[in-house]
Amino acid sequence: MTHDHHIRATEAAISPPSAHFGEDGARLSYGTYLRLGQLLDQQRLETDAHDELLFITIHQVYELWFKQLLHELEATRQAMFDDRLWWARHLLNRVHEIERILIEQVGVLETMTPQDFLQFRARLAPASGFQSVQFRELEFISGAKDEAFLRRFRGLTEEESARLRRRLEEPTLWDAFVAVLRAHDLAAGSDGEVSASLRIAAHDRGGYGDVWELAEALMTHDEMAAGWRARHVTMVERMIGTKTGTGGSSGASYLRSRLDVRYYPLLWELRSWL
Repeated sequence: MTHDHHIRATEAAISPPSAHFGEDGARLSYGTYLRLGQLLDQQRLETDAHDELLFITIHQVYELWFKQLLHELEATRQAMFDDRLWWARHLLNRVHEIERILIEQVGVLETMTPQDFLQFRARLAPASGFQSVQFRELEFISGAKDEAFLRRFRGLTEEESARLRRRLEEPTLWDAFVAVLRAHDLAAGSDGEVSASLRIAAHDRGGYGDVWELAEALMTHDEMAAGWRARHVTMVERMIGTKTGTGGSSGASYLRSRLDVRYYPLLWELRSWL
């Protein structure tokens, strides 16, 4: 093989002619892989208010994180049903880190003053954060199922309604955790038996360390969700006070009514019995 043939063969091995990906047959690039052209074209403003771009960007980023959380929680649920507890804990650790970002992200939104928000808020109606289907999916898969939300949602598409109904019918993370208890020969036929089994695991971490650590990881998920609700409601009160929500809800008072939601009440009650 001549020197030129060797160079051409090396180049072909590194960049084979058939390796065409992305849009219009172009080779894969950062922009085509992430579909940045489409992504950065999704921030369509309704007004010329300076802070509307921030408002849209923050909420679109939330929805992207919600999508990732659903991906991780579905895998966590399956890992528990498969008794792969190390993998379930690993995924829940990732969930916790994402949830910390969600809480901290509220601070970015709070750099917008109430006066600046009011420049475009009226144009948002009847759109509302209450209509976030993915957020309801997260609550449903975590354990807080409520069929009433399907009746109260406005403007749901058929596909969105189907997604929520599927979540209502699916097992929750708690259902998967109860299966873990049974797989480890711990009674789980009733809430009383589950509570007793949790106390056993808590006091015998040598024998049931994996079960206990998984319970604590679920507890952290619950705690982080509660932290996000609390951070969110104070931000709303700072922004709009007692005004009605753009979707017709009671605004901050509705959000405050959700502060006591707990995904895993038995894990919270356990603290009183240790």
